[in-house]
Amino acid sequence: MSFHVIIPARYASSRLPGKPLIDIAGKTMIQHVYERAQKSQAQIVVVATDDVRIADAVKGFGGEVCMTSDQHVSGTDRIQEVVNKIGLDADQIVVNVQGDEPLIPAVVIDQVANNLANNSAADMSTLSIAIDTLEELMDPNAVKVVSDINQYALYFSRAPIPYARDHFSENNQSPATASLPNVNYQRHIGIYGYRVSFLDQFIHWPAAEIELTESLEQLRALWNGKRIHVEQACEVPPAGVDTPEDAERVRAIVMKNSDG
Repeated sequence: MSFHVIIPARYASSRLPGKPLIDIAGKTMIQHVYERAQKSQAQIVVVATDDVRIADAVKGFGGEVCMTSDQHVSGTDRIQEVVNKIGLDADQIVVNVQGDEPLIPAVVIDQVANNLANNSAADMSTLSIAIDTLEELMDPNAVKVVSDINQYALYFSRAPIPYARDHFSENNQSPATASLPNVNYQRHIGIYGYRVSFLDQFIHWPAAEIELTESLEQLRALWNGKRIHVEQACEVPPAGVDTPEDAERVRAIVMKNSDG
């Protein structure tokens, strides 16, 4: 089984401008992500960007980069442009590794690719981890996923799903202050495997109402009847970088690991 990794990276970020190029222990964040992806079993690792500053940085450390349109509204659109430019066949598997995940384990990248290859009925593959705190369950930035008996996603939401009605209504508990229900809650991890044929379909679908409501692009696939395979990650990936505080946390981890 072969697959390719494409890392969409854009310069603009409301909370952390120039995010892919921030320094983390002497390397840009995009270099950390790239090097993690290279440790996977991927045949090719490519950074997809519309910004020459990011492209120059990737070339500077010897990485592969593909310039894309600056009109894309999502990373999926950017990835589809790249797979067409490099001429991947319709049945080839592509893994979308986010450009703000400098600590992503290579085994997780392999896992999402292998899951798609081993589940021919799936159009996409992704991963999840268990939620073990009420704070995370109620956090709208922590995307929840509910799957069926065959590990296919039923729905993704920023809300606490499934909603434990009896637990939260007992003694008039507020969901904001109640204890964590005894439910197998799963947090979605934003890594995806696709086949090229699926990407070619996806870019032609209009954004779905549920997608716009939740601000979750993967809901467009479910809206159009596609199946997303979900498995618990074999290794819990550290959180990515969205804020300056996140960047400091990652720097500390990298420095500790290099010292050790």
